[in-house]
Amino acid sequence: QVQLEESGGGLVQPGSSLKLSCLASGISFNNYAVAWYRQRPGNQRELVAELDSWGTTFYEDFAKGRFVISRDRAKNTAYLQMSNLKPEETAVYYCCAAPRLNEVRNNRAHYWGQGTQVTVSS
Repeated sequence: QVQLEESGGGLVQPGSSLKLSCLASGISFNNYAVAWYRQRPGNQRELVAELDSWGTTFYEDFAKGRFVISRDRAKNTAYLQMSNLKPEETAVYYCCAAPRLNEVRNNRAHYWGQGTQVTVSS
């Protein structure tokens, strides 16, 4: 059974940093593209960042310069390092994976995690 498990969310103050993790089982991230999405209260799920199977990264405009997506192939884990967090970025953050980059880019991922809550508040 393929599973993705996010962790690392929590309550942080505006301007602070947080690192999220996504542990995969049943698949190898060596052969998959990975993406992070988020769903803010009252909104639809939106793309944050992508990582293809060769290691190339892609970011939405709001994430450029503040967020970093990466993977540790040996640990079969993907990460999202976030800095200078804003209150409006309070959301449930999800990781997902698919064999092809265009599938995760277009919300067509084969596998999704259950999400981890990030709350940015003073």
